[in-house]
Amino acid sequence: MILVPDTSVLIDGRITSMIKAGEYKGATIIVPEAVIAELEAQANNGREIGFSGLNELQSLCKMAEEKTIELKFSGIRPTLEQVKLASGGEIDAMIRSIAIENKARFITSDNVQAEVARAKGLDVIYLKPQVTDFVPLAIDQFFDEHTIAVYLKERISPMAKKGSINDMKLVKIRDAPTSEYELRMMAQEILERAKRDPDGFIEVEKRGITVVQIGSMRIAIARRPFSDGMEITAVRPIVDVTLKDYTKSDIITKRITSDKRGMLIVGAPGGGKTTLAQSVATYLSESGFVVKTMEAPRELQVPDQITQYTMLDGSMANTADVLLLVRPDFVIFDELRKAEDFSVFSDMRLAGLGMVGVIHANGVQDAVQRFSDRVDFSVLSQVVNTIIFLKQGVITKVYDVAFTIKVPEGMGGEVHLRPVTTVTDHETGELVLDIFRYDGQTIVMPVMVVPQAAAVPAARSGIQVQNVGQPVNTHESMRAPQATPEPARKEREKESDERPGWKLNEKEIQREIGRYSDGFVDVQMLSDTKAVVYIDDKDVPAAIGKGGKNISAIVNKLGIGIDIKPRSEFDRQQVQPKNDEEFNLGGGLKIQTDKKQLTIVAPGESGKIVDVFAGKEYLFTATVNETGEIHLAKNSSIAQEMIRRYTNNEVIKLRPV
Repeated sequence: MILVPDTSVLIDGRITSMIKAGEYKGATIIVPEAVIAELEAQANNGREIGFSGLNELQSLCKMAEEKTIELKFSGIRPTLEQVKLASGGEIDAMIRSIAIENKARFITSDNVQAEVARAKGLDVIYLKPQVTDFVPLAIDQFFDEHTIAVYLKERISPMAKKGSINDMKLVKIRDAPTSEYELRMMAQEILERAKRDPDGFIEVEKRGITVVQIGSMRIAIARRPFSDGMEITAVRPIVDVTLKDYTKSDIITKRITSDKRGMLIVGAPGGGKTTLAQSVATYLSESGFVVKTMEAPRELQVPDQITQYTMLDGSMANTADVLLLVRPDFVIFDELRKAEDFSVFSDMRLAGLGMVGVIHANGVQDAVQRFSDRVDFSVLSQVVNTIIFLKQGVITKVYDVAFTIKVPEGMGGEVHLRPVTTVTDHETGELVLDIFRYDGQTIVMPVMVVPQAAAVPAARSGIQVQNVGQPVNTHESMRAPQATPEPARKEREKESDERPGWKLNEKEIQREIGRYSDGFVDVQMLSDTKAVVYIDDKDVPAAIGKGGKNISAIVNKLGIGIDIKPRSEFDRQQVQPKNDEEFNLGGGLKIQTDKKQLTIVAPGESGKIVDVFAGKEYLFTATVNETGEIHLAKNSSIAQEMIRRYTNNEVIKLRPV
């Protein structure tokens, strides 16, 4: 019997097992040079299937040496042009031509190749994928009921992570190190199983890395040049939980089945996000909803009625186009990493599909920051209504996302009402985050409460950042600062002199903030853990950083809450009068102030239009009302300029037009 195998058979690995079983003993096997060239190209590109096929070819050579079979090589090596056209069938055509020339039986495990060969009149042996009688894999020996992951690398003793999600430990499971040969044999066996097992998939196949999913086990096979040595990592779940097993599951079920169908599951790697996502998917499916998944790789362990989709032509956007035609009730997106993923998730949610997404993040602020960097904050609440945060497999927090118009916490002064997306604790109703636009950037601002004894009023026009874990009292943060009288300033300087630690902290803050400002950095310590910093107006955005990144890093480094303010506000504070203060300008002319406005009292000029001068310099023109008063907004630039000129002992006069 003369047999001509194609590339798929050698990669599959079953031809040698069939010969060992005596089925093709004594047969003449002709291997086309095109097959060798294709396997060599795949191996050179670091693809595991190439090495698997070459190992099978070496096994055939050993059988030929043992006279079990006769092995021949035939044909010509394909040209570069033919290799480029391999996906179009050029290489397959060269392989079939060898079978035709030698009047041999053509053996393949590729269904398309088999159909084309039959159409050409060849005698075809089609090896269908095996679905039963699978023996345990060699890598299974390293797993027990407590093993979560196994780490194998050449020249290193096998290691395993054992325990539970709440308590995991890395332990050595064998003293003898694994060899490269042992790992190559395991890799070949894993690939063969992935091709035959209906629950097996080759999810990623790139230079130096292959990721395989077999049932609930995800296996990554890495080799040079991607890694510094051959390595196999296998991960599998050790618990099977339902949604009812989680605390706060009643909150999740109520929200996901209501009109609020945009949910994010957030947590650190290995925190149980995927397990919760598959529990939610199973619950929705059992509740009568049509559920699909989007995964790369496909690792959710869900019932058969839930179809699992991966990237179509390398893009989740293409997968989304298909799902919008299929129109499921819910889509589970595991997991969001690239900018395209966030855009696809948003588009599908806004199209009306229920969406559950999984994001790697250490906290809710990090997750929202990743989303707001890619999706306009004003539509965030329409895309995501609920955020679930997990830690070590336990749901610790549930957050609500909403949209409103208000003054953002920590902002004020000249900043008035604006669109703000809020994140609140679902159970307590406490505000956690404000997301808004400031100076052309999207700010994700944590809102935290300072203990009552340490509460310090914050400037409405400043950006306030506290140490992580110290909440800011939202009412305190809205109060405008009062002027700092000279006696109070001297008292504070005296207090600073008496506290050497404050001086040291001021220098530290000046050095850190000075990296973002070319001008002088004025630091005023208010307490051991709070400081106000004034810098040039133009340097404020750089000191704050995108999303508050720069100032947050400084706060966490120094352990001191820092309130960044523009120097123009500092200058205004120096001339800011007290509330309900009166200035007598002489000649019956007075200036009165209260919380909101400044009033020029000129009873002799009632009903007249007058020019206002400071010394000989014209300031503005106004109409004196019937009661002899001119009203100005206290925070306006004109009012502030008047007060500054008066403080500098310039004469304020009115001259009728």
